Amino acid sequence: MKTIAQKLLKWFETNRRTLPWRNTRDPYAIWVSEVMLQQTQVNTVIPYYKRFLKKFPNIEILSKSNQDDVLKCWEGLGYYARAINFQKASQMVMTQFSGQIPQDPQAFKQLPGVGDYINAAVQSIAFGHSMAVVDGNVRRVLSRLFEMQETVNENKYAKIFAQKAQSLLCENSPGDYNQAIMELGALICTPRNPQCNQCPLSKECEAYRHDTFTIFPLRKKSPVISTENWVAAIIQKDNKFLITQRKAGGFLGGLWEFPGGKIRNNETIQRACLRHIREQLQIDICINHHVTQIKHTYTHFKQIMDAFLCQYASGTIVLNGPADYKWIKWAQINQFALPKSNIKFLKKFE
Repeated sequence: MKTIAQKLLKWFETNRRTLPWRNTRDPYAIWVSEVMLQQTQVNTVIPYYKRFLKKFPNIEILSKSNQDDVLKCWEGLGYYARAINFQKASQMVMTQFSGQIPQDPQAFKQLPGVGDYINAAVQSIAFGHSMAVVDGNVRRVLSRLFEMQETVNENKYAKIFAQKAQSLLCENSPGDYNQAIMELGALICTPRNPQCNQCPLSKECEAYRHDTFTIFPLRKKSPVISTENWVAAIIQKDNKFLITQRKAGGFLGGLWEFPGGKIRNNETIQRACLRHIREQLQIDICINHHVTQIKHTYTHFKQIMDAFLCQYASGTIVLNGPADYKWIKWAQINQFALPKSNIKFLKKFE
């Protein structure tokens, strides 16, 4: 086991990518990067990371910022609950820990959005705690190294992968070791066409020895995701447009959007548009014309959305579903964080 750690660290020393979060020991900056890197590619994260730290350079400023500003800075990165939980956690750090990020893993894990991965990553890299990280890259490396029979995408095997990862950890350099094994999975032990001839662990790897690297890691077949049809209404009144805010905690919680929703079976898109506005806002509208149809894929479903330009007709807004609403000028739309589907049809609307 020590040989694996030594080889990984030696390889990492000369092959590590130059990434902005590797140039700091600031636990806040490291925490920002790890939150963003969950389920998101490194190249996608880099510009967001730089913008986020420029706007929210420390935990105090983040804690005092408007949530809309935080979500706008996050717009396009996806998984917005990460941003909301991170800001909530920053507020708890300020009120409960005097602005100091907890160096106690048990205390740190009590913060919103901090699971096993974030806890191990931040605590090992920023504070040197001997805690092994387990992400998709790590599970793939471990699975091939030991020809593990456990599927990598089932939670019931999480403890087994965690124990295996911990057994390999270099306790003298846990942060570097964790980054090294993740880096190996990202650059060498890739899902397809792994570069086994360049891998520092090829001699220790069971999958390489038995030529089974195309079989491992084992995965449980994912269910086919459904397709949902939605409508959205761009409602105009006196040269202003209506946007509503999704409730926090739910799907796309906290984001602003043009109101609408799912289409029922055997319901026309026009009727669905009128129904959703009546149900959610208690107002009546007139549909002017169909703007466009867009398609967008989220993690758990595919969305087909038809957008309509509409005119306010009558009624006083009473919210039934949305958390808030605003009438805004068209030039103000870029001030609000919107779902990717709305951004897509706005490009065609312009």
